[in-house]
Amino acid sequence: MSTSPTPEEREKADRDLKAKEALEQAALPYKWTQTIQDVDVTVPVPAAIKARDLNVVLTKTKIKVGLKGQDPIIDGDFPKQIHVDESTWTLETAAGGREVSIHLDKVNKMEWWPHVITTAPKIDTSKITPENSKLSDLDGETRGMVEKMMYDQRQKELGKPTSDEEKKFEMLRKFQEQHPEMDFSKATVG
Repeated sequence: MSTSPTPEEREKADRDLKAKEALEQAALPYKWTQTIQDVDVTVPVPAAIKARDLNVVLTKTKIKVGLKGQDPIIDGDFPKQIHVDESTWTLETAAGGREVSIHLDKVNKMEWWPHVITTAPKIDTSKITPENSKLSDLDGETRGMVEKMMYDQRQKELGKPTSDEEKKFEMLRKFQEQHPEMDFSKATVG
């Protein structure tokens, strides 16, 4: 008979995993963050570096960043595709030197990336807590769907019909108006 771990054991395992993840990420030659829509990568470079000294290549599925004539700092495949035309890089002054700042626009804006390149250690995307978003941040179709769900939830809480039920009642009412000769006293909407 197998026993599931106690809450304390699960908490310790989560802490250990998080510590291992933090060490793996700290060992990378770059730092990265993400939202559900995009990924931002920063690569430290020496202070004397100019943009013309860099070799930065972004394609739909790959990234390559390095100093010309040297081995790349990052070179690999993305876990998912990006919009190349919406992705950018800049050379910026940072504490202790300079950094290449790369903004990657995800094609699929509904999933988290476990890593920037597929050869890098993965993070546990199930532990990501997304930032709060506003309805105005959503595209039109998604926003409409969320607003409908919120309306239906409020209606249910008030004991009133949902938007779909209202549509059915309206269709029945119109049908009744068009057919006054029929008896609808036993009609149910379901």
